[in-house]
Amino acid sequence: MDKLQPGRAPVYEMLEQYRHKGNISYHVPGHKNGEAYRSAVSAKSAGYLTEVMRYDVTEITGTDDLHHPEGVIREAQELAADCYGAEESYMLVGGSTAGNLALILTVCAEPGSLLILQRNVHKSVIHGLMLAGARAVFLEPQIDPGSGLAVAPSAETVQAALAAYPEAAGVLVTMPNYYGMGSDLAPLAQACHACCVPLLVDEAHGAHYGQHPALPAGALAQGADGVVQSTHKMLTALTMGAMLHVQGPWLDRALLRQRLAMVQSSSPSYPVMASLDLARRLLHSQGAGAFTAGLAAVDVLRRGLAALPRFGLLQPASPQQPVCGGEGAAGVSTPPLRGAAYVTQDPFKAVIYDAAGVLGGFELQRRLEERGIVPEMSDDRHVVLAFSLGSKAEEAAELLTALQDIAAQTSLAAQQTGGSAAPSDLDLTAGLDPVADLNLTAGSVPDTDTDPDRFPGPGSAPGCDRASGPSQPAYSDTAAAPAPQGGESFSSARTAAQAASYNSREGDSTFSGDISTWNNFDIPAVSAPVAFSIRPVAAGETESIELEASAGRIAAEMVIPYPPGIPLLYPGESITASVCDRLIRLRIGGAKFQACADPALQHIRVYNIQKGGEA
Repeated sequence: MDKLQPGRAPVYEMLEQYRHKGNISYHVPGHKNGEAYRSAVSAKSAGYLTEVMRYDVTEITGTDDLHHPEGVIREAQELAADCYGAEESYMLVGGSTAGNLALILTVCAEPGSLLILQRNVHKSVIHGLMLAGARAVFLEPQIDPGSGLAVAPSAETVQAALAAYPEAAGVLVTMPNYYGMGSDLAPLAQACHACCVPLLVDEAHGAHYGQHPALPAGALAQGADGVVQSTHKMLTALTMGAMLHVQGPWLDRALLRQRLAMVQSSSPSYPVMASLDLARRLLHSQGAGAFTAGLAAVDVLRRGLAALPRFGLLQPASPQQPVCGGEGAAGVSTPPLRGAAYVTQDPFKAVIYDAAGVLGGFELQRRLEERGIVPEMSDDRHVVLAFSLGSKAEEAAELLTALQDIAAQTSLAAQQTGGSAAPSDLDLTAGLDPVADLNLTAGSVPDTDTDPDRFPGPGSAPGCDRASGPSQPAYSDTAAAPAPQGGESFSSARTAAQAASYNSREGDSTFSGDISTWNNFDIPAVSAPVAFSIRPVAAGETESIELEASAGRIAAEMVIPYPPGIPLLYPGESITASVCDRLIRLRIGGAKFQACADPALQHIRVYNIQKGGEA
């Protein structure tokens, strides 16, 4: 490692040299460096892709081979391991999906192998179980009592599962979740290692973790053995660019390399690999400074929301765990509440919600998109806004302008319906201009590397880590708003009275579970083993029925609300009444579904009763 040159980008530099040499191509790809599109007839037919094609090469002399790296790709992967803190790192050109598949096929090396994992996992994990012919023991994740959102299983649950199933080949969890929420992974790693099995972490949304004092610590730093990261999600690689990092003695790395060759193309994209190389070089070269502008943009949003209390910002209620060297951003060590479900929040995942209860997440996303603001995702309650090191303070100001406009518009609409709520419940924008008060000149943007008090980090006290201070409506307060009841969907049609009622229903037991497609835990704390197979479902064994009539039946297809891509049902799983109700509510709310025969989800395929299709 002492010979590595962090300022280099070997794959990217090789492609630049290839382009400048201008050699005549008698090899694939057939577009011949884009020449096929440069004829007089089709000069504009490929547009900007013509330039990309100049760098789109294959495995020839000097370009190395992803599946047997000896040159520039090997050097790039060694640099990546140094940057991200791994013993070995592997480039992925099929996204985190390829990494999840490879890890599962490595750990579950034989059909019937048993893997312990949380139930709310990405569809690629379920597909990995199917390909491996594995048995799964699903764990109930911990729920943050404030937001009602699931995070990860507790260490005690993992220990109980490992004790009950000593033959388990490993444990897999997702951290952070799709909302940027996290808990302490170190106790889970310790539990796994005590039983001589690896901890696998789908860290698709945490590729940037550990790279700045304001960011949570990464899974590798907390003891995980195999970690998958989507470098394209929260860092700067092209879409499909991801990394797989490994450390420790608990993974068969020779088998892992074989599995990677099985699930990835033998003709990987060199532009994607070059983008992974550049993303790593950016971190290696700039360090924490690479995140200064992006964190400043988040700070603009936080300060703006402080003057616009209509919208809340998701934050942990308890002190957060130390990050990046053991101290919080404020320079004070604040150990986490041991066993807490939610102790870290990715500052780049700004999760907002309508504190007045007038707009649900789906509707708020729609209104933002009407104004040119495109969020990452939404659920019945929240909208997830993904910032990154490429975000700008000026764009955050535009977001605030859109939110202020939405707040004013919906407050007026609610009052015009004749509702009887007090003005304080609805007119939350009077006299406030969160954008006008923001000075966005270069000298005014807080330096989050040296001025952490302007951007509370994971070491901050809970009362100071809110968008608007102690008076801001927040999930941890007693006035936390519950989810809708009886199949009701949050919508812009709420009256003022309904909004007031929404805020007054304290302690409602419905405020959990069904507000998000990420939540899928209608299972015991530790399930019985579930066998997965690649065998297709025979059409003669199934029938299509109305979704409303499906409770008590056995699903014959996967149902995946997307995003984020967490299967609510897989073939062979019992459709409980609560899952049926959630699917109906998601359908009414406008959620999109994948993998099912009827994407509108008016009908669902189930096993025939005579084939054992009744639960």
